[in-house]
Amino acid sequence: MKAFIAMAMALPALALAGCATTNGGPVQVTRFHLGAPVVTGTLAVEPMAGGSPASLEFKTYAAAVQTELLNYGYGVPPAGDAGQFLAVVGFTRTTEEDGPAQRSGVSLGLGGGGFTGGGRRGGGGGIGLGGGISFPIGKPKQRYVILTELSVQIKRRSDATVVWEGRARTAAPETAAAAQTDATAHKLANALFRGFPGESGRTITVR
Repeated sequence: MKAFIAMAMALPALALAGCATTNGGPVQVTRFHLGAPVVTGTLAVEPMAGGSPASLEFKTYAAAVQTELLNYGYGVPPAGDAGQFLAVVGFTRTTEEDGPAQRSGVSLGLGGGGFTGGGRRGGGGGIGLGGGISFPIGKPKQRYVILTELSVQIKRRSDATVVWEGRARTAAPETAAAAQTDATAHKLANALFRGFPGESGRTITVR
């Protein structure tokens, strides 16, 4: 199952980066399961082996995943109980360039020319000489987006069988509220479990 889902999610990062808007882009979701009726029970959440540790950021993603699964019939184990199922959660966040570099807005001109400010990632612009001749100066101003991926495996505690697996990924401009951890975690978890268990082996786009 892991090999199939890895192939299905092997999509160019810039495909999502190019879709990012002020509020963030859509979510690409792929899910796999055994095709049998979903059996629910008590469920605990833990980090994926070799993935992000149980940090404050992980706890945000874990809480978002658990909240969604509670809506689909799973329950919280009582104190001291390991639970009948285990949700193994992992996430990654990377930064990518969003589209071609653009010059920032600096303009100097004779006879009515003006000056406007430069950008955070290196100022730049052009020198105008009345007749429209200009020379680019400085470094390009580049926009960046945050690409985030959430992965979840649901295992049966008794025999460690993976009964469901899914991944969701999205992109948002690095300065947007949609790129913040809490907003991203809930957006990805909601999209990942929408219509749980979902159609096995199909990649969908959730907007």
